[in-house]
Amino acid sequence: MKPPLQPATDLIALDIGGANIKAADGRGWTDVSPFPMWLKWELLRSKITSFLSHRPKKVVATMTGEIADCFPSRKSGVTHIVNSLCAAAGDASVGIYTTEGDLLSPQQAIDNYHTAAASNWHAVARLAASLTSTEDAVLLDIGSTTVDIIPIRNGQPQPLAFDDASRLTTGELVYTGIERTPVSAILNEILHGNVSRPVSSELFARSQDAWILLKELPEQHSSTDTADGKPATLSAARIRLARSMLLDSELFSMHDARFAAEQIATAQGTLITAALQKVMLRSKLKPRIFVVSGHGKQLSQQVIHDLSMDVSTIYLQDFFSSAISRSAPSHALALIARGLLA
Repeated sequence: MKPPLQPATDLIALDIGGANIKAADGRGWTDVSPFPMWLKWELLRSKITSFLSHRPKKVVATMTGEIADCFPSRKSGVTHIVNSLCAAAGDASVGIYTTEGDLLSPQQAIDNYHTAAASNWHAVARLAASLTSTEDAVLLDIGSTTVDIIPIRNGQPQPLAFDDASRLTTGELVYTGIERTPVSAILNEILHGNVSRPVSSELFARSQDAWILLKELPEQHSSTDTADGKPATLSAARIRLARSMLLDSELFSMHDARFAAEQIATAQGTLITAALQKVMLRSKLKPRIFVVSGHGKQLSQQVIHDLSMDVSTIYLQDFFSSAISRSAPSHALALIARGLLA
């Protein structure tokens, strides 16, 4: 059994999100840890410090956590994240990535908060583009909360928009993911037996439950990061899905739960497929390659199948590793900071 990789001491890249923080060194080491920014923003410095225990000489970061509702504005969110990062980094030099592809100093990032905000997708798009040569392609990055869809032409990312609000409009940002999306935001009804049951608009169950039941996500008996704070297991996921329809759990078998999970997965795939078609139409792109990152391979396969296009697919989890695929923004940023990614 190989010993676990240790992070490099020269450089660490961080992707500071609203629900998770991810780290990589560009040499194979990665780390992911839940961090609910909206609840624990005051602890951000100490959380970042835990990723930097080997005291790297340089720290670079991208972010999406600035939109968390604990911050009164996007600028205040960027400022808090940058200041927390600098405090945690100590004597290390700090660079902040932007949607213009630059690494700015902390003060420059605060002054240009609109380009420092929500910049992680741009780094992943550069990594995806490096794998596509001159073929027209699309990056499909499926995360726990959102999906990013980025057109790539002539080996370069060609986004239609750069800020979150505009990207929602173009279809390049889709607010659905395989862990944190409420089931009630995915579909309105679930077929149970011969009855189409309305889904209550309450946070009783999340997409995580469906993907655990479909074996895309592993069970985590010690994790309570779920809709009801109970374990992330098959049996608990069944109960949560039953509750989403206000059913007693004894009336909802494991077979019923898996059938419901399939419906949820299909609905998510339909939503992403529609966004992809919108992006391709607006960008006038006919991709020959899909580059898939994140941790929703089964969902991406469903989407690509539904498109009925003659394309090849590059899965980052196969090309690199599952860990790097899930931490693709931080891995890509580390490569950029090392000068290994154009």
